[in-house]
Amino acid sequence: MKSVLYIIIVLTFTTFASAQESSRLPLRVVTSVDLKQYTGTWFEIARLPNRFQNDCAGDVTATYILLDDGEMKVVNRCRKEHGDTTEAEGLAKRAGDDEPVSKLKVRFAPSFLSFLPFVWGDYWIIDLAADYSYAVIGEPKREYLWVLARTPVMESDTLTQILARVTAQGYDISTIIKTQQTIK
Repeated sequence: MKSVLYIIIVLTFTTFASAQESSRLPLRVVTSVDLKQYTGTWFEIARLPNRFQNDCAGDVTATYILLDDGEMKVVNRCRKEHGDTTEAEGLAKRAGDDEPVSKLKVRFAPSFLSFLPFVWGDYWIIDLAADYSYAVIGEPKREYLWVLARTPVMESDTLTQILARVTAQGYDISTIIKTQQTIK
């Protein structure tokens, strides 16, 4: 009897979890991005925790350089706990010819591994100020999120509004990390 009850509980939970996932609407991206205007340095204002930034204590930046072939060089920097700076260089490209420019793929693996699909991660621009003063980056599973700005500090009202919009898109921001920026 206990095993039947256990199976019913597991099936109920699995069905509920599956229904929750399928009821989530697809992640919306911005309709238009001018990559020339997007290039330059962005300061990380906030992010969801992720394994590849575990050592970052603050001063996180991302610099984008548009290349002649339409791809972008990506240089991410951050300050570690003891003051050292670490840097990762990558490449971003459109997710596909039939996809909007706001859907990009990014890789930080060596170029000789570019043919492997799993080295490319989704980099979707899901919110962007009209004047390109801030951008919000996400991905369809809603596991990763970055709020970027052209300045190291963002008005708290602006950040609150951004976080409300990403929450409406299905993000859980309960573990959001506000980035410490000492760069002036």
